[in-house]
Order: sequence, then C-alpha cells, then structure tokens
Amino acid sequence: MRLGVFAGCFLVLWGLVYVGALPRGLGDSNLLWVLLLSIVISAPLSFVLLRKQREAMSAQIVEKVETAKGRLEANRTREDRAVQ
Repeated sequence: MRLGVFAGCFLVLWGLVYVGALPRGLGDSNLLWVLLLSIVISAPLSFVLLRKQREAMSAQIVEKVETAKGRLEANRTREDRAVQ
C-alpha cells in the first residue's frame, strides 16, 4: 500500500512537472527531482492514510507474541513438573 501511495504521488508530480506547474530539474536530473519530491510527499501521506492498516497489523503481531509467550510458559511449566 505504501508503494501505491508513492506511485500515485510520483504520477501526480510527474504530471505537474510536465504541465509546468512545478519547476523541472537541472539538465537530466528531472527524474531524480520528481523521485525525491515523491518520497518527501508520500512519507507523511502514508503515515496518515495507512494508520488503520498499521494499527491492525500491530494488533495481529501483539496477539501472536502473546500466544507464543503462553506456549513458552506452558512448556516451561510442563518441564518443571517433569523434573520434580
């Protein structure tokens, strides 16, 4: 999704440079100019637009970590009972 936001920013900025709304880069640096500007603009957009997806992934990771901790504790308890 982040790549999609970047690609959208790149296409919009490329169009704005092509139309003349934004300045062109010096010489052959036009592509580099548009790429850097796309990165700068897409980063905060991704942070805001993809917040729900980021929180959902975080919740899934926390759930998996808690499950793994529970299994580890169960194995540890089982070992303690076997040793005694």
